[in-house]
Parts: sequence; structure tokens; C-alpha cells
Amino acid sequence: MSEGFAQAFRMIAGLDRELFEIILLSIRVSFTAVLLALLVALPFAAVLAVGRFPGRRGLIVLVNAMMGLPPVVVGLALYLLFSRSGPLGVLELLYTPTAMIIAQMVLVIPIVTAISRQVIADMHAEYDEMLRTLGASRIQMLGTVLWEARSALMTVALAGLGRALSEVGAVMIVGGNINHVTRVMTTAVALETSRGNLGLALALGLILLVLSLLVNTAVALLRSEWREAAHA
Repeated sequence: MSEGFAQAFRMIAGLDRELFEIILLSIRVSFTAVLLALLVALPFAAVLAVGRFPGRRGLIVLVNAMMGLPPVVVGLALYLLFSRSGPLGVLELLYTPTAMIIAQMVLVIPIVTAISRQVIADMHAEYDEMLRTLGASRIQMLGTVLWEARSALMTVALAGLGRALSEVGAVMIVGGNINHVTRVMTTAVALETSRGNLGLALALGLILLVLSLLVNTAVALLRSEWREAAHA
């Protein structure tokens, strides 16, 4: 065990090429997935928060339920879509970083949508009467609400990033964990541990732990800032 930790620290200090190739791919896949998820989830959350239309309550229940989607089920569904015999097989997305990004998006979108909807709804309730008195249009009202909720929404985005970085089941299925192509930190840790290559597994685990701590620290700081602003 001590030799494994020693090897892990040597790989990190020596900027091991294989190690940092895996790390950079993980960051690229997860950041891209979260950014695209935000582009979909935030407008949808805003519509659910302030809109009034038939089926709205059912959609809210569905989004909340989808927060608990099992990653392996998402991976299996996407595998069936992207496989050669599947409806999207012609796109040849299976076992590519693009498929991994889509898998992470599917898992992150419900989380971001559900939490953002609640944040926007609470902020809308707080500012609605004042903005109506000032004669603000619906678009102006929504813009003001989103701006005032920016710290909370950033917290939601970071929570989504943490979820994406820690994902293993879905990306393993659609990515295949192919060396130099689709191997990310979580899948590499699982593989190298099973192989007995504890040095690389521990190095990746330590980096993943540091990234998780950084994300959680940022979330805590933003929450503190949001609470202070709310009570100001």
C-alpha cells in the first residue's frame, strides 16, 4: 500500500503523461457536458418556475423523479440508441467522448433543472409584486430574477459538475474505457484497481478527490455569499 502511494505521488510530481492525459479528458468531457446541460436546463427551469400551462405540475414531478436516474440504465439506453443496430447508429457515436458527454448531460440536466426551478420560483415570488408595480415586462422580470439568483444558480452548476466528474457507470458503457480515447478518471480507477496497478489508481483517485474538494468548497462559498446577500 505504501509503495502504491509513493508511486502515485511520483506520477503526480513528475507530471506523468498517461495520468494527465486521463485527467484532461475527464475535465474536457465533464465541463462540456455541464455547459451544454445548463443551456438546456436553465431555460426549461425558468419556464417551469414562472410559466402557467397544462401539464406543468406533471413535468415538475417527472423532472424531480429523473434526478434519481440510475447511471447504468442511462448508459444502457444510450448504448441501444448509438449501437450499429440502433436508430442513431449511423452517427457512429458509440465509444467516443461525444457519447460520454451526452451520457453526462442526460444525468445532469434533471438535477440542474429541478434545483434551478426551485431557486427561480422562490426568487420570482420575492420580486414579482415589486416588478409588477414598476411595470416590468415578463422578459424583464425573468431577466431580473435570473440575475438576482446568479450565485445560487452558479452553485447549482457546480453541483452538476461534481455529479459529472464522479460519474462512472454510464460513461463506462457508452465510452468503453478505451486507452487514449475514452478513458477518464473514474473508469480508469476502476480498471487499474482491478488490474492491481494501485499507483495509477491512487494518483487518479487523489486528483479526483482534490477536484471534488475544490468544487464543494466553491459551492460552500457561493452559498455563504448568497445567504449574506439575501439577508443584506
